[in-house]
Amino acid sequence: MTSQHMITAARQTAPTLSPGQTALDDVIAEIAARRDEFDRLSHVPKDVIQRLKQARVFRASTPKRFGGDALAPHLFFDIVERIAVADGSASWVAGFGSANVYLAALPLETQAILYAEGPDQVFAGALYPVQPAARMGHGWQVSGRWKFASGCKGADWLGVGIGGPNNGGQAGKPLTAVFRPDQVTIVDNWNVVGMQGTGSHDLQVNDRYVDDVWTFVRGSAALVDEPLYRYPAVSYQAGVHAAVNLGLARAALNELTAMSSGRATTTGAPRLADRPHFRIELARAEAQLRSARAFFFEAAEQAWDVIAAGDVLSLEQNNLLRMSAIHAAHAAAEVVQQCYKLGGIAAIYRQHPLQRIVRDSMVVTQHAFLGESAYDGAGAVLAGVPPFAGYP
Repeated sequence: MTSQHMITAARQTAPTLSPGQTALDDVIAEIAARRDEFDRLSHVPKDVIQRLKQARVFRASTPKRFGGDALAPHLFFDIVERIAVADGSASWVAGFGSANVYLAALPLETQAILYAEGPDQVFAGALYPVQPAARMGHGWQVSGRWKFASGCKGADWLGVGIGGPNNGGQAGKPLTAVFRPDQVTIVDNWNVVGMQGTGSHDLQVNDRYVDDVWTFVRGSAALVDEPLYRYPAVSYQAGVHAAVNLGLARAALNELTAMSSGRATTTGAPRLADRPHFRIELARAEAQLRSARAFFFEAAEQAWDVIAAGDVLSLEQNNLLRMSAIHAAHAAAEVVQQCYKLGGIAAIYRQHPLQRIVRDSMVVTQHAFLGESAYDGAGAVLAGVPPFAGYP
């Protein structure tokens, strides 16, 4: 076994995941069998969400003080990546098992209520476009509509972005207001070419009051004193989304490799595996994915070591987290594109697995945390000049 395989095996059998490891293997197999269903429904059904809960996915970022695992981010990235090999949409939704790091900014008394029914709480939401809210006593009167609420149909809690005078002392930064699902209307309008199964529908709130204790600023300092909540929240989320593309690229390479030894084409041309150009490009794609993945996990593991030791991440270390995630997302998407090209005419059919993988992988690169423009911020830090506002 190579050192890389040993590292991968160690991640995939991390004792932190026990006893949910078998449950995770089982639900990944089920996801692979049902991925067409997710596309038809435009969401991941609640029974699959329940299976993911049983596999401890949605307690990964729940504080230990409330019964959660508070899993090191790089271990969670590995879970997300593995699920993405089976299906991108399910992986994207499972990735919101990391979203409870945001909720750690709520008052501890509020968090105790939130986790009163157990640590496996699913939080989803839509921050933008930020909607104005009227100040009412010790809270806000909320109305409006928000976009991109991925996983909302399986969530236990929903958040929306609001603003108002002084914003509760957070001028210029939107608040996230947390509601129970029965207080929010899901507008079933998710109709896209990739990641259809994420169910990223709009949310509508009509004249609802939310107390201050159920609001927080996304990415603000956590009130939970555990190592996970000192890890930069935005960098964590960027990493989760990038891990989806790493898994999709692995799925594409697996598919291409399986195709390569098939029978000769109908035109009489040699099998893919018998073509030097194919073998060269397959090797390049494999090397590209492994290189991007290694940088990605190296940055995450080094950051975790710093935090676990009780130290504070430097700007340069946080920059590596963001840069490695951006690079992983785009390098993986390029690998998927190359697999599609190498797959030849067979890959153009709608039912071919590469079709879904290509579409899903391109959606990941469009996420605001992973856009190529973020390289500007990374480059600014490397050059020793101030990055744009909000980076990293």
